[in-house]
Amino acid sequence: MSLSRRTARRSVRALGVTAASAALALGAAGYAFADDIDLFSASASCVGGKGVITVTDKDPSGALAEVTVFLENNNADVRRVGDPQDVKGTAKGTTITFAEDWEPNAVYRVHIEPLNADIKLLRTPAKACKADDTATPSGTPSGTPSATASASPSESADTESPAPSEPSAGGEDTPAPAGNDVQPAAQQSNLAETGASSNTGLIVGVAALLVVLGGGAVFFGLRRRGSGDR
Repeated sequence: MSLSRRTARRSVRALGVTAASAALALGAAGYAFADDIDLFSASASCVGGKGVITVTDKDPSGALAEVTVFLENNNADVRRVGDPQDVKGTAKGTTITFAEDWEPNAVYRVHIEPLNADIKLLRTPAKACKADDTATPSGTPSGTPSATASASPSESADTESPAPSEPSAGGEDTPAPAGNDVQPAAQQSNLAETGASSNTGLIVGVAALLVVLGGGAVFFGLRRRGSGDR
């Protein structure tokens, strides 16, 4: 075998060993990423006025992990929050959420499988979540101003027509007060016409003339009769 062939074989073997070593190193690194609990984090926040617990997985290997959340009290599990959830991490981070009406300063334990490890205990904020306030603020008037509303009834009361008078015993309405004021004026007018009309002097003069003429006729008649008797 020539020297050149031996040298080529040695070079190929060296490349193979290097590639295998690199593959083992990358595999070990990937396993190390998947086995690092620090790639997981948790936080408590409010969404739409309701509390949630968010868990983030930044494992670039994409290994499947199971997340379970527990409410803690004096380092003991009080209850489990919802059901366990699966997550596959990414380099940018994959998040999952657990609906939880958490209390202020409450403590939660987040357990990760198959790592069989817990994230650092999570403590919630000091202020609880509040529901979104969609009602109209108390200082904002919902309708027309109260001054306008109060003025309308008073104006309608001032312009309101008088109440109708009660019906008489005969079933007919009694005349309005204005009618009573007109009747005396009509009576006075009639009395004036019958008692002291402007034509009274003329009537008296004609009557006196008729009396004078009648008396003269009687006088002349008697006189003729006396002359005839003679």
